[in-house]
Amino acid sequence: MNPKIAELLDRIGQMESEIEQVMKTRRAELQADFEEKRIQFEAEILAQHKRFKTGLLHYMLSANWLSVLTAPVIYSLIFPMLLLDIAVTIYQHICFRAYGITRVVRSDYFVYDRTHLAYLNLIEKINCAYCSYGNGLMSYAREVVARTEQYWCPIKHARKLLVAHPYYTGFVDYGDAEGYQRELENLRAKLAAMGPRDSHK
Repeated sequence: MNPKIAELLDRIGQMESEIEQVMKTRRAELQADFEEKRIQFEAEILAQHKRFKTGLLHYMLSANWLSVLTAPVIYSLIFPMLLLDIAVTIYQHICFRAYGITRVVRSDYFVYDRTHLAYLNLIEKINCAYCSYGNGLMSYAREVVARTEQYWCPIKHARKLLVAHPYYTGFVDYGDAEGYQRELENLRAKLAAMGPRDSHK
C-alpha cells in the first residue's frame, strides 16, 4: 500500500478512537450505566423518560395518516430482509470456509438497546427494533460482500465511488496489472489472518 495512504488511514483510525471516547464521555454525562448488553438508567433519568412517553392510544390517534397507510409497505420488507439474512449467512458459512476467509460474526452487527428507553411506547420500540434489524443486516451483508470482493477482485474502479467500504482503500489501483499480480495473494492472506472480531465497521 502507498505509504501516504497508510499514514492517512492510521490517522483516520486515531480520529475514530477519539470520537468513540467523546461519545463514551457523553453517555456517562447522561448517567447511563452500561453493563455489557444490559443498560440501566439511574432512577432520576428513568422518571424523566417516563414523563416524555406518549401513550399508545394517543400515539395511534394522533398518527399521520400517510404513516399509517405506508406502514404495511415498510413492514412487508421484513420478508426479503429475512431471506437476505439467511442467504448471506449460508453463503459465508459455505464459501468463506472453502476460501479460507475469516467468517463475519453476525451478532456483532445487530444492536437492540433502544428497548430499554422508558420514553418509547410499545409501537415505537417495535419500530426501533425493525430499523435496528434492517441497518444491522445491511452492515452485516456489506461486510460479507466486502471480504468477498477483497478475495476475488481487489481492484479499485476508474470512477470514484460515492461510498466505498473500508477494505477498498487497500485495493490495487485500476490498470495496475503488475500490482494486481503482486498483491492478490497478500490481500487474500490478510482475510485469512483476521480474528473473528476483526472488521472495518
